[in-house]
Amino acid sequence: MSKLFYNKSKATKEPLFKYWSFSRINYFIFGIGIIFIITGYFVMAQGPENVDSFSSLYLAPVILFLGYLIFIPFSLIYQSKSKK
Repeated sequence: MSKLFYNKSKATKEPLFKYWSFSRINYFIFGIGIIFIITGYFVMAQGPENVDSFSSLYLAPVILFLGYLIFIPFSLIYQSKSKK
């Protein structure tokens, strides 16, 4: 592994991301984000013949926004409370 991913302050060569693992809830939230993204593109493609439909201009971008900028990043940074 690259030297970039090792902790320089410690004498040991332990990787920084050793304890960064996904739990079941992370995968669940990530799956919800993927479903929102697929649904957003599907809604965007289902507009009537003209491009200026409500679903293509307003509904689909909101669904895509939720998928790309809310659910996917939240699934990456969410950490469950550890039981110590």
